Amino acid sequence: MSRAEEALLEFLQSNEEIPDSHQFATDSGFLHSELENVIKSLHGFQLVVAQDVKRENWVLTEEGAAYASSGSPEARLLEQVPSEGISTEELKRKLGDGVFKIGSAQARKNGWIDIGKLGVTRKVEHIEDRVKDLLNKIKIGEAVSDGDVADLKKRKLIDRQTWKGYSLKKGPNYTLRRKKVVTDLTRDILLRGDWKDLEFKEYNLNAGARPIEYGCDHPLLKVREQFQNIFLQMGFAEMPTNKFVESSFWNFDALFQPQQHPARDSHDTFFLRAPSVTRQLPEEYVEKVKNVHESGGFGSKGYGYDWKRQEANKNVLRTHTTAVSSRMLYLLAQEPFSPKKYFSIDRVFRNEAVDRTHLAEFHQIEGLICDRGLTLGDLKGVLRCFFARLGISKLRFKPAYNPYTEPSMEIFSYHDGLKKWVEIGNSGMFRPEMLLPMGLPEDVSVIAWGLSLERPTMILYGIDNIRDLFGHKVDLNLIKENPVCRLGMA
Repeated sequence: MSRAEEALLEFLQSNEEIPDSHQFATDSGFLHSELENVIKSLHGFQLVVAQDVKRENWVLTEEGAAYASSGSPEARLLEQVPSEGISTEELKRKLGDGVFKIGSAQARKNGWIDIGKLGVTRKVEHIEDRVKDLLNKIKIGEAVSDGDVADLKKRKLIDRQTWKGYSLKKGPNYTLRRKKVVTDLTRDILLRGDWKDLEFKEYNLNAGARPIEYGCDHPLLKVREQFQNIFLQMGFAEMPTNKFVESSFWNFDALFQPQQHPARDSHDTFFLRAPSVTRQLPEEYVEKVKNVHESGGFGSKGYGYDWKRQEANKNVLRTHTTAVSSRMLYLLAQEPFSPKKYFSIDRVFRNEAVDRTHLAEFHQIEGLICDRGLTLGDLKGVLRCFFARLGISKLRFKPAYNPYTEPSMEIFSYHDGLKKWVEIGNSGMFRPEMLLPMGLPEDVSVIAWGLSLERPTMILYGIDNIRDLFGHKVDLNLIKENPVCRLGMA
């Protein structure tokens, strides 16, 4: 039995109550934290009955303690003002800028001084430093009026302090010396016969079990899985997206994106320092891409500029998953043609300013169909089918421009909550200048579309700041407690 427990039980033997555990701890020479552990244990075994006691009082802040000792700034300022007055600069020098600033404001407010062009002059001869007196009253525990408390609190000279303690009385099992309680019935206890005299701890059958630790899917993964299932149900095959680092050739040039395009600038793209360039590119295909950029072909005039191999060799963090699509279409062109439907969902990187709707790293969803004789009507039909599986039936299409698709369309959906049409994706048909240098037959077309993963996830889970969804600021409780994702059929 600890000294604190012994002192507490002995006190209750001759007294009905301990009204304040804090005061008892102080009088007995114990830390309250030490006594608190004893109280909880004794209360658990019903040796004492403990009631929570909450006591609030005001204590001086560091600034308030300084005023209580040295006087308020306004009183100290008035002491330095002679009857004939004093220049402002001289008074500042005597008091310091901090005391002068606070003291002059309060003294003028109290009507004690005037500050004019000639300096500071008195308006009163004698004053009482009421702030100092009030602070010293609070310091020794005397009561002050609510109005005075409000004024001192407004000046941040006092803070409310809450004391939590206990009042204690004898419990139904009170004894001066408690027996040692046994938690386990062992073989040795049975053999010795000690069990007859021992007191066993009761089982608390209402006690909660230890929370089970378990892993949780991030909301992005839940929504990603739903998109993935939709693509698979529509007969699409997933493309390998394990190349976060991509050459500028596959990321830009193979897509018929000119080397002077603003998207290839370091303000929009992350270029790698090491390894800075790629070493492996299909040379025959590279030459065809070079020619179509410089002088055109396949019915195109090209861009008419001097295409540079060193630009195409530069490694970047891929800016879109269309770089994966360009690789897959090139591989498809190296074999006898057969129609394909591909999709990908993975990370891309843009050198963008981070705000509530933009990150430098996000996820892109992309789907494409490669077949003979595809038209813009096929693209619109596939898009309606795809978005219907997301529960989105109201669609509109707006002409747009992309370097590697023609025609191109922005996809809009009517948002019932916002009561307006909002952009939800982009789409188009890959240009012949992109497809024919790969070796695909002339009658083969590719329709494609893309959208972000973050935007629909934010809408589904009611998140208005993308940094709360993805990145180092994400609240782990969001991941543990977010509901199951179901993207319904329309």
